[in-house]
Amino acid sequence: MLSSKKKQAAPSPANSINVIGPDTTVEGNIISNGDMRIDGKLIGSITTSSKLVLGVSGIIEGDLEAKSADISGQVKGNLTVGEILYLKQSSKVMGDIKTGKLVVEPGGEFNGTCAMSGQAIPIASRTPSSTNDKQEAVAR
Repeated sequence: MLSSKKKQAAPSPANSINVIGPDTTVEGNIISNGDMRIDGKLIGSITTSSKLVLGVSGIIEGDLEAKSADISGQVKGNLTVGEILYLKQSSKVMGDIKTGKLVVEPGGEFNGTCAMSGQAIPIASRTPSSTNDKQEAVAR
């Protein structure tokens, strides 16, 4: 007898959500095609072809490259955001910004230069296997 239940497809990597929790420190570079949320600390660069959310307690010490980003925490590095970058009131960015569009809420801090094109900037789609430099990510 045939079952009427349909099998659910596993979520594709492009639809995945990756989270670094508030009590976690990661040392190394991160490359992802899925959305990212960081509430802990990343010492290294991050590249995602999707959205990046940096929570209030989140810290990135390295460069950031994403399709779009909402920053509420601290970034010490350069940001390249393809579409729209939101700097929330609690954000502190120390580095240069290159983005399609920029929104800074009152109270948001930004120290560096900004190049804004008004249109989407292509973000290179990378996978962990397409990079030559292999670094080990260490979670504490």
